Amino acid sequence: MKKIIISLAITFCAGQIFGQNVEVLFDKKISDYKQNPNTHLIRCATDEYNNKLVRKYKLESKEEFEKWLAPKASQIKKSLAKNTSKVVVRIPVVVHVIHSGETISNNDRNITDTRVLSQITVLNQDFRRMIGTPGYNTNPVGADIEVEFCLATIDPLGNPSTGIDRVNLGNRVWNESNVQTILKPSTIWDPTKYFNIWVCQFGGDLSGVLGYAQFPLSSGLPGLDDPEITANTDGVIIDWKSFGSNDFAGADGLYTPNINKGRTTTHEIGHAFGLRHIWGDNNDCTVDAIDSFNDYCLDTPAQSIEHYDCNSVYDSCPNNPGNDMTENYMDYSNDTCMNIFTQDQKIRILTVLQNSPRRASLITSTVCDSQLSVNESGLSKDEINIYPNPVKDYLNIYSKKGLKIVRYSIFNAIGQEVLKKEVTSGVDLKIKKEKLGTGLFIITVYTENNYKTFKFLVE
Repeated sequence: MKKIIISLAITFCAGQIFGQNVEVLFDKKISDYKQNPNTHLIRCATDEYNNKLVRKYKLESKEEFEKWLAPKASQIKKSLAKNTSKVVVRIPVVVHVIHSGETISNNDRNITDTRVLSQITVLNQDFRRMIGTPGYNTNPVGADIEVEFCLATIDPLGNPSTGIDRVNLGNRVWNESNVQTILKPSTIWDPTKYFNIWVCQFGGDLSGVLGYAQFPLSSGLPGLDDPEITANTDGVIIDWKSFGSNDFAGADGLYTPNINKGRTTTHEIGHAFGLRHIWGDNNDCTVDAIDSFNDYCLDTPAQSIEHYDCNSVYDSCPNNPGNDMTENYMDYSNDTCMNIFTQDQKIRILTVLQNSPRRASLITSTVCDSQLSVNESGLSKDEINIYPNPVKDYLNIYSKKGLKIVRYSIFNAIGQEVLKKEVTSGVDLKIKKEKLGTGLFIITVYTENNYKTFKFLVE
């Protein structure tokens, strides 16, 4: 396992001393955050964190992002309705375990490999709605997101890796400023190839926060010249006591009470893939044609408040159909309550994964042999290949001299065939991007006796 010790000179001013009475987090009074009434913990600080990024870097507004997302989501929804084949995408993950030299243990911040693996197990159960696991539900709108997570097997230098990156930064607890300026930038792996998860101990203004995520960006951001401006902080960060599951890592470790089944990370990755809180962060029961006053998912019942348990049936919007979906991963319920993503939430996730910068590239990354579930043949890339990838103007198909290409078929990430061509001349091997649109695609190239399948991205 790769072990890194980074020596950093961290000087905390008086306003950053951990343990003092801190009143503001992400420019918002902590007293104004939604807190568990019993524990006073803050389940999620994603909305506040991203609002601060929007203000600081003049990023797109929520309304601009939704305007960009809506037509793409509508197209994917239509494609899903026409196609029943499954295309499962695997997301390569690196988990940065941030510690200060402690012995590896589930009772301190330098958590065990088993605990990290338990979290990956939970993510796959939840996102795949696996039968016979806590991630399964019988709700008719429940969805298999068809997304899986794998720990990276290659590090950024090309060396073998477990996907668990232990980093000694010499500091036991972390506040917001030092997470953003030191912890994340000094440890992040290329966010176009790895989905970064940080596990550390929060302190100072982050005391009591369980986790938060960086929301995806649209492509072509108005007023933003460099969409990579926030690249060195992209991912999710979780307090170590709320990471992993004692169902798989053992019951002897230390966990946040009732937050011990790994659902904090499921919730935060939901945000990183484009989902909003199920009540829409506005305490409003108004619903219009696109559910714009809630979470932009029509199949989640109208809900005006968050919930911290599922001990009762709640209905915060009695004039709208359906009870509150406390079991949804995007509510604030206890971990044992949660078990559902809906079909409309799936559409949002797939739309982001196909179109958003630093998300779309994850599904073409090979750092944990990430691949779509497609067939391969014995042909090598020296014999048949495609270029460039990603595609900006044209996709070119290459074959070794003497090897004749007879036809090809191209499918989008939903499994729908978008182009089929019998090859009669070299002109047929140069494909305009306008024929495909943008997003992830699969091409199968056929010779007279064999075939080869590739993934490629059109920008």
